Amino acid sequence: MATVLMFHHIQGLTSGVRKLADVLRTAGHDVHTPDLYDGRIFDTIDEGAAFAQSGAVDGDARAEEEAAKLPAGVVYLGISSGVMHAQRLAQQRKGARGAVLLEAAIPLTGEWAFGAWPEGVPVQIHGAEADRYFAGEGDLDAAREIVATVPDAELFLYPGDEHLFEDDSLPSYDARATDVLMTRVLAFLERVDSSA
Repeated sequence: MATVLMFHHIQGLTSGVRKLADVLRTAGHDVHTPDLYDGRIFDTIDEGAAFAQSGAVDGDARAEEEAAKLPAGVVYLGISSGVMHAQRLAQQRKGARGAVLLEAAIPLTGEWAFGAWPEGVPVQIHGAEADRYFAGEGDLDAAREIVATVPDAELFLYPGDEHLFEDDSLPSYDARATDVLMTRVLAFLERVDSSA
């Protein structure tokens, strides 16, 4: 059993995000899904982004608080904007067991970087190959940099251009791609857990 700290995307802790967590729980993993928005859910990416940028909540501080409640040996999973928290904690909090980055990635160098990738921490990155946020805003380039640099790193690209394709509560949902994604994530968690 892996302990997973899962951070929701820019639209909030939707029912679709909760269902993804439940899939991991059904497989026997201990999954924590903090609500960084205090129950708010937004209909669009733009509305969620406006709220996140308003300063109404301190997402970084809340992510730190949630991580502090758990033992060090955690797999950090982030969806889109949640990758900022997951990747930062995976890189900077001692004892991370792994990272799963869905639809976003932060470069290992440059002004947004969190520093070097920690030795021995595996990472999986997933995204749609024509997603304007993932492929069009530099995240895919960052993902390729991570895969080229980190010994145990995988990048999986999915057909299509939808962002948040794994959230079945949104119009962007792609059931086929989500099934493949979750099979890969579950295999990753099983591998990370068995190597503990």
